[in-house]
Amino acid sequence: MRHGGAILVEQLARLGVERVFSVPGESFLAVLDGLHDSAIANVVCRHEGGAAMMAEAQGKLSGRPGVAFVTRGPGATNASAGVHVARQDSTPMVLFVGQIARGDRDREAFQEVDYRAMFGGLAKWVAEIDDAARIPEYVGRAFETAMSGRPGPVVLALPEDVLSRLAEARDLAPAPERLAPDLSDTAARIMERLSRAERPLVVVGGPHWSAGAAADLARFAQAQGLPVAAGFRRQDYMDNRHPNYAGDLNVGVNPKLAERVRAADALLVIGSRLGDIETQGYTLIDPAGHDKTLIHVHADADEIGRVWRPELAAVARAPAMLAALAECAPCGAEWSGWTRAAHEDYEGWLAPQETPGALKLERVIGWLSETLPEDAILTNGAGNYAGWLHRYFRFKGFRTQLAPTSGSMGYGFPAAISAALAHPDRAVVCLAGDGCFQMTLNEMSTAAQHGAAPIVIVVNNGRYGTIRMHQERHYPGRVSGTQLANPDFAALARAYGGHGEVVERDAEFAPAFERARQSGRAAVIELRVDPAALSTGQTLP
Repeated sequence: MRHGGAILVEQLARLGVERVFSVPGESFLAVLDGLHDSAIANVVCRHEGGAAMMAEAQGKLSGRPGVAFVTRGPGATNASAGVHVARQDSTPMVLFVGQIARGDRDREAFQEVDYRAMFGGLAKWVAEIDDAARIPEYVGRAFETAMSGRPGPVVLALPEDVLSRLAEARDLAPAPERLAPDLSDTAARIMERLSRAERPLVVVGGPHWSAGAAADLARFAQAQGLPVAAGFRRQDYMDNRHPNYAGDLNVGVNPKLAERVRAADALLVIGSRLGDIETQGYTLIDPAGHDKTLIHVHADADEIGRVWRPELAAVARAPAMLAALAECAPCGAEWSGWTRAAHEDYEGWLAPQETPGALKLERVIGWLSETLPEDAILTNGAGNYAGWLHRYFRFKGFRTQLAPTSGSMGYGFPAAISAALAHPDRAVVCLAGDGCFQMTLNEMSTAAQHGAAPIVIVVNNGRYGTIRMHQERHYPGRVSGTQLANPDFAALARAYGGHGEVVERDAEFAPAFERARQSGRAAVIELRVDPAALSTGQTLP
């Protein structure tokens, strides 16, 4: 157990800081206490502007962030001149500013300032640390952000009660080794490091992908014998039937895949930020420290080191990196059993888990997966219904999935209209919940006006299903604000000149879908499902 000031000073020492510049203030007494026993020299200045400018000059001289500590209010405003210099001169710098105790916020307490607002236009990143245990994470990100891309200043506010609080905190891992721009050399280094792993896993996601990148991913995975997991709503980056596909890291993740992430001793992350959803709320991997080799490939230099501290890092777009990786000769490691088990776990996850009612979504999605053309485009927004789509539909080609990683409701239908206009020769199917569809169903007029003909499958359970699920977990039996009064969705589609049908039993779905397809118009198939069914396999009262 250490107080926050001691934790912070230890991280600076680990980052190689030899000297800091300061004007003392009562708001960061714990940091001064931490510096008492540290080898870091504290250069005590006469004015905060001078301290910040000295730190900026240190950054210029060393190429590493210069560090200054100033107190709240007047200290911060005085220091802003040095921050401005660092911004315009592209100098790496970290300014630590004392802050009032958290319990006094928004009262205009003595010397209170909103530092995010004050420094927002001057610094690359401004944050306030609310948890002493997370100080290493914030300090590590501050240094990475200050140096990445165009260098510049970062400001971290330090509430005095956070600094004085005792906490257990895992110290920063060493800074990542950033690989050279030569992608062939980088690919060789990555494979050399992966070859030492016993249980590696590739995680893919993010932007810039193409059909060529998806093909290179498959070629790379097969040549090296590596299992591949797709990030949240990036299931179309690899043919789900590929023997190296391990499944997707979504909200309702396969428990066996989650355990595989925990058990992996090496993660090669290509294009993905490795965010909240992929890590199940940062529980599968801990940003504060983990026992894995993490190799991170991302196009944005500012992203690398922001949350995770990889062992190896490469700033590159996923397609370019995969093209280089696909050219690497097999590394000779034996991972066939590990990879085969990963795919078998995925195949087992496809086995339908029966839900209540005469109309079962697991069967509807299974039918769509087996019946739709391989280039069909599936869209969805947010809601409990999406869990069935993620679990039971096998995506077979690139850009056959359009879904928001932001979890935005209402996305599926506008996306389907756009896809139908861009690819009138391909099947376009939108999955939407009753709440999700009602957010943008007025765009049926747009579809009719411009001749877009997607097929919308509306899952009607008369409620905001995901919110109701969480409500029952936290406040069982106390339903509030989650019921829906719905229109006749099929009749609404017909009112717009489209095709509309209602389906209430499994046997009715396939004929209804065929009639919708044959209509050549925008179509709505309303599925009236049992309100108790949940994608998690649970049931609601």
